[in-house]
Amino acid sequence: MTTLTNTRKHTSLSGIDRLMSRIATSLIVWNERRTTRNALSRLSDRELEDIGLTRGDIDAVARKA
Repeated sequence: MTTLTNTRKHTSLSGIDRLMSRIATSLIVWNERRTTRNALSRLSDRELEDIGLTRGDIDAVARKA
């Protein structure tokens, strides 16, 4: 029986992998914020008031999402 040994060092993500991961994460965050902004923008002023928000709060809430 032959035993094979892997001599390659396992390293963390390479530079391109880290870059692609950061781009993917940025796109996900951007889309979540966009979705939140759109959903809140569709609410009436009365509905926003019911949840304690005004139209001016939408961007700040989206940034926290």
